[in-house]
Amino acid sequence: MADDGAAPAAMPLRLMPVVAAALIDGEGRVLLQRRPPGKQMADLWEFPGGKIEPGETLEGALVRELAEELGIAVDAGALTPLTFASAGLGERHLLLLLYTIRDWRGTPRALEASALAWVRPAAMRALAMPPADLPLVAMLERLLQIGG
Repeated sequence: MADDGAAPAAMPLRLMPVVAAALIDGEGRVLLQRRPPGKQMADLWEFPGGKIEPGETLEGALVRELAEELGIAVDAGALTPLTFASAGLGERHLLLLLYTIRDWRGTPRALEASALAWVRPAAMRALAMPPADLPLVAMLERLLQIGG
């Protein structure tokens, strides 16, 4: 085998798409949940959501995750895509897709989180958040300044 001088190919990263929700209340606040102790990135504040199961659509996964994590019902038609963020996680690469939601049924409860908080986007900058969630804050600030 001849050496062509090319560098060895890097191991491909495994793309990990994740869906998340910015639930927006009537006062322009967004719901965040605190990751529970014992989980990776414990005690950080994040947007609710999670992994997409095989065979699920993005919207279907988010509807399921919100029911599991918050005990609320959301119609897939109530999800509005807003933005995304990308972050390396070792051998994986996270693609975080953020949707906004202004209409849901039920009262959000911390079923899988240690706490919930309704927070204005500007106040999120003072909270400890996962690296992939942080870039989404600026887009939420712009959305809520423009659209209310």
